[in-house]
Amino acid sequence: MDLGLRGKAALVTAASRGLGRAIAETLAAEGASLVICARGADALDQARAAIAERTGVEVDSIVADLATEDGIARAWQHARDRLGRVDVLVTNAGGPPSGPFENHDWSAWQHAVELTLRSAVELTRLVLPGMKERQWGRILNVTSIAVKQPVDGLMLSNSLRAAVTGFARTLANEVARYGVTVNNILPGYTRTERVEQLNAATAAREGISAEEVSRRIEAQIPMRRLGEPHEFAALAAFLASEQAAYITGQSIAVDGGWIRALL
Repeated sequence: MDLGLRGKAALVTAASRGLGRAIAETLAAEGASLVICARGADALDQARAAIAERTGVEVDSIVADLATEDGIARAWQHARDRLGRVDVLVTNAGGPPSGPFENHDWSAWQHAVELTLRSAVELTRLVLPGMKERQWGRILNVTSIAVKQPVDGLMLSNSLRAAVTGFARTLANEVARYGVTVNNILPGYTRTERVEQLNAATAAREGISAEEVSRRIEAQIPMRRLGEPHEFAALAAFLASEQAAYITGQSIAVDGGWIRALL
């Protein structure tokens, strides 16, 4: 299937590794030109070079911390200057620290707001006028299965990703008439560094091994395995495509059946 992404311009955040990198690679494989950003310069440059070599498309990168106003502006300005426009925005950010409510003072909540919610809102604010003018755009927010079924020990992530969901669902109705879709993609337990870190934190908290935590999680997943980043990225590419023009305001899980809800 031709997804119609050849020649489109995409900005993918937190794309040096994990889900963001997988999405960037998949969009590039479909012919989209890319700007990717992340906080770590070395990993980001390695990702940029590898994606460009593998796909043969234009890939540029910019070091930016999306938890800051300056980082958000840097990412947008670099994408605008290098690509001329942004047709596809993928908002993605490393998850806030794990732990129960009592572990997080207001400064931790504030940082989580800035990283998880503000980055999605403000990047959208910057790209949206051009999308509306061109009557075409795709906004994809990487959130979490936690917005449909909260995950124990993830107070900050559960709360702030739910806020992104409410923002995106409301915005979808406001911009649908302009040919702009807004959707959320919910990763389940996927083979990424983030999941490994959460497993290690759970293991330390409960006094068991990280391997035991991983086995316990896999037992909760009907497919009995973790997802792979490329499986998640495939959905992102479809939602960014011409074929997905009538899909908006949705929160779609890629979780191997972990969520038990009907919807």
